[in-house]
Amino acid sequence: MTTENEIRASLLLSRMPGLTQPQARALLQYYGTAEAAFADEAPASELWARVRREATELNSPIDRIDAELAFCAAHHIRVIPLSSDEYPRLLRAETVSDPPLNLFYRGTGTLDRRHILSIVGTRHITDYGKEIIENLLADLARLLPDVLIVSGLAYGVDIHAHRAALAGNLDTIAVLAHGLDRIYPTLHRDTAEQMTQHGGLLTEYFTHTVPDKGNFVRRNRIVAGLSAATLVIESADKGGALITANLAASYGREVMAYPGRITDRYSAGCNQLIRDNKATLVTSAADILSLLRWKAQSAEAPRYKQMELFPLLTPEQQTIVDALTDVDSLSVDNLSLQTHFSVSQLTDLLFDLEDLNLVKLLPGNRYRLAKR
Repeated sequence: MTTENEIRASLLLSRMPGLTQPQARALLQYYGTAEAAFADEAPASELWARVRREATELNSPIDRIDAELAFCAAHHIRVIPLSSDEYPRLLRAETVSDPPLNLFYRGTGTLDRRHILSIVGTRHITDYGKEIIENLLADLARLLPDVLIVSGLAYGVDIHAHRAALAGNLDTIAVLAHGLDRIYPTLHRDTAEQMTQHGGLLTEYFTHTVPDKGNFVRRNRIVAGLSAATLVIESADKGGALITANLAASYGREVMAYPGRITDRYSAGCNQLIRDNKATLVTSAADILSLLRWKAQSAEAPRYKQMELFPLLTPEQQTIVDALTDVDSLSVDNLSLQTHFSVSQLTDLLFDLEDLNLVKLLPGNRYRLAKR
């Protein structure tokens, strides 16, 4: 459990004048926690010493932190620092070069799920795109009822994905480009409120942050990094959906796209991704499960933990156990390199091995064999 002092210190670190976000992340990596960084009265880093000195001389951002924490407490918002064990492990993976220092989350459950899928696309959705989303989410609700759908609450593909997920009783999270003191677009407020009971709202931004264009671009990295895979449904040849797809690929995540007619403007981006081998062509929920090696489940038949003392492992599980044998621990990215499994495959397999008490998740998104 993250302490109140660490939350406060992490928020303060993110607001220090003269300190960029990459520099703040570097300090966090060096000290381990934000609290430890502020506890260092004689920092060896000349940059950190200067920032600390100037922040003392200038107006301190502490009052701003106090106001933010008061708002969060009043509106049931969780603050999740990068140093916290609650921080989403996929977003903290080594391949993600720019994770947010802090996340603000209003919603239910954990952000670490076995199956997380981002769905992105054009704001100018057509009847073809609406039909795809309706059928896809209905099938996912039947085949994989624990899947978490991530999108951005924007017009078009985003809002249709959220609403179709809710209609299928699936959890869904919106990554916002502003603080949690507002909802943009305001027309989507009712859907956003429903989502706080079946998923939630997530942002890296403090309250009173306006939803400007740059924030929408920056939030795309969270949409991509939070998920095991990103699916593009209708996109022009330029736009935010393609930015998200490229970010997901750079993070080592699976990218998929629904094809469309070559004459359709809002299928051009999807067809381009498929043509350039930047996305795998899919046409159904079954295609997605097969590509990601996600096992279909039944809403009526919940999974039970296997309670054998020495469980019989699948070949894939045994490969992970072998990779962790005779080493102290490995990160998800190192495991991916050694086993040749994708991040989405590893996420599923590691959850199973955790259920079997065979592996243990360590701070820093690393795994080791559990002591037996």
